[in-house]
Amino acid sequence: MTSPVLTTVAATGFSVAFFHAAIPTHWLPFVLVARARNWSRPKTLAVTALAGLGHVALTSLLGLLIAWFGFQLEEKVEAFPWLAGGLLFLFAFYYLWRQLTGRGICHHHPPGGQHHADEHCAEEKEHSHWQEELQGSPLVSDRTGEWTAISGLFIMLTLSPCEGFLGIYLSGVAFGWHGFFVLSMILAVATLAGMTLFTWLALVGFDRFRLKRFERYEAGLLAGVFGILGCLVVLIESGHAH
Repeated sequence: MTSPVLTTVAATGFSVAFFHAAIPTHWLPFVLVARARNWSRPKTLAVTALAGLGHVALTSLLGLLIAWFGFQLEEKVEAFPWLAGGLLFLFAFYYLWRQLTGRGICHHHPPGGQHHADEHCAEEKEHSHWQEELQGSPLVSDRTGEWTAISGLFIMLTLSPCEGFLGIYLSGVAFGWHGFFVLSMILAVATLAGMTLFTWLALVGFDRFRLKRFERYEAGLLAGVFGILGCLVVLIESGHAH
């Protein structure tokens, strides 16, 4: 495959990772915990970046497994690009089904909080419910130390990988290890940039973003992304076949 194709996949991956990081669950908890604990802006941004690194690390590890299995299959299955395209289409239909049935994508919630996630997470209203979720959580409790709050935020975000980017890794198998490292770098840059940017904007007072609506339609957007990637992989393979 040519480098323009890798550029297209990388640009798509950047968009997926950045807008995924723009969802309030990736920055609003840090802002609310920082306000409750009177953290400075540099400390809040540092904690956000640290949690973002954990988020990226687990996503990259899962991407590594996808890449490795993909390389093994590519050597043994001649029609691997068709298989990869088919899997991307399956992902697209899965996320489309979640969007149409109102399930969306349910993200992480604070440890010890009062919220119980269910299949209707994506149907919540425009306002954030994180203030209620944080009540009773050790993240803001006066009885817990700073490291408890920091580690809690880190674990909360780390254990919720960017599932939308896993399809990007699958579509990049044809580019070998070079493609994997390029996509991992794209993931890290876009995620950290998005998380720290929106955290900083909220800290300086621009916290009236209407991004909850975007979160509600994330599953549908992922369905479109995976569908486009599936078409791209299939079209490229068709071109090589001719």
